Amino acid sequence: MSKENNNGDREKFASRLGFILVSAGCAIGLGNVWKFPYICGQNGGAIFIVIYLLCLLLLGYPILTCEFAIGRGSGKSVGSALKELAPKGGNWHKFSWYAYAGNYLLMMFYTMVAGWMVYYVYVMGSGQLHGGSVEAIEDKFTGMLASPGLMVAITLAVIVCCIGICSLGLQNGVERVTKIMMFALIVLMIVMAVNSLMLSGNEEGLKFYLVPSIERANARGWGNVLFDAMTQAFFTLSVGMGSMEIFGSYIGKERKLSGEAKSVMYLDTFVALMAGVIILPACFAYGISPDKGPSLLFMTLPNVFNHMPGGRVWGILFFIFMSFAALSTVIAVFENIISISIDMFGWKRKKSLIINLIGISVLSLPAVLGFNVLSGITPMGAGTNIMDLEDFLVSGNILPLGSLLFVLFCTRKNGWGFENFVAEADNGIGKPFPQYLRKYMSYVLPLIIVVIYFKGYYDTFAPKGPKLLCIWMGVAALFVLFIGYLAFGHGRESRTDKKE
Repeated sequence: MSKENNNGDREKFASRLGFILVSAGCAIGLGNVWKFPYICGQNGGAIFIVIYLLCLLLLGYPILTCEFAIGRGSGKSVGSALKELAPKGGNWHKFSWYAYAGNYLLMMFYTMVAGWMVYYVYVMGSGQLHGGSVEAIEDKFTGMLASPGLMVAITLAVIVCCIGICSLGLQNGVERVTKIMMFALIVLMIVMAVNSLMLSGNEEGLKFYLVPSIERANARGWGNVLFDAMTQAFFTLSVGMGSMEIFGSYIGKERKLSGEAKSVMYLDTFVALMAGVIILPACFAYGISPDKGPSLLFMTLPNVFNHMPGGRVWGILFFIFMSFAALSTVIAVFENIISISIDMFGWKRKKSLIINLIGISVLSLPAVLGFNVLSGITPMGAGTNIMDLEDFLVSGNILPLGSLLFVLFCTRKNGWGFENFVAEADNGIGKPFPQYLRKYMSYVLPLIIVVIYFKGYYDTFAPKGPKLLCIWMGVAALFVLFIGYLAFGHGRESRTDKKE
């Protein structure tokens, strides 16, 4: 098996299972745990789940298939895939810098959050929260954030560990380690879900989570229910910055991509649904509010474990599970960054590993110090920090607009074009990609993405006042104009001029 180098030879996944687990490991993130269960119950339980699954098929499925097809069709990372597939003279290849920046921005704060998960395995294992009061549990988390030395140490430990895994190569490092973590994650989820279902008083939590509730949906507003489902379905798969595209470049043409995309979606959805079975019955059994957000993981759930028989053990298992969910994403995105660097700059893999190790380590410091030394910096208004800005730039900009560009690239004639996209997606055995989605992907899906994009800006900045809202809406418009420039700026040569 040839190794990846600057001449274009690439490793491939050793198995289809490895591809699915690594791709799912990238998609499965902390939002599956700290956000999905609560918004599911809040929006009507099973009603929301049905709407969410429909949105996943309408939004996540075509975009994920686009990313996989671009990767496999080009055999390269997003660093040079669009240049490889598009007609000469266009602007598509300039998106490489946008995607590169997006992957870096994500790792500038997500490595820190992954460090929190790993550190809390130690915190739970050493009994530091065992029997503690609610205030003591809150003080532990805020104390961690306020300690720059500790925060830097756990973040750098994650970076060095994950870059080290990537240094072993695709098969021996990324695929092998991620497969182990994903198998362990699934086993841990099943064990914890069974334990949660056996708790006395869990019925209210299951009812809140899974029983259809027209009343809660009405109270939330059906427009908000639909938008929450669309947003969750859109962001859950981590599409839009090439983190899935790279894994498409590492697979052969034995199977159609439609089925592969659905397999990744099924596994991601399974984890999200099981997270609710783990968390909500336990919270309701002990009368603790299942607030969404990081506080659920580091303040609410440790309090739940303190009430639970054998809670210390369950707490350790929970944070091991969360560490695997976070680390699998970090490893996948690091692999993407390393491969983009190789394709864009012609570096050897070793050089790419070393330079990106240094780069990510240095650039992660602002988010780390934003909770302590630089806590006075509030870039998005009062109550925000540097991590909030980085998170918003990724989730509110890079992912939706990157997804928009991938869809346009696969449907526009001055891009790759729908015929070429479908021809690549339908290589191999399995069910073909639905041809009837052509007009939907060409016109409706881009519009939906733009609506989600601007709605995200409005929800974020409207509460902060009209002045800040206008400023950031202007920023949003500039980002859209940039994507429009890439997608609608015709090249000097037509598609027929492209070398076959």
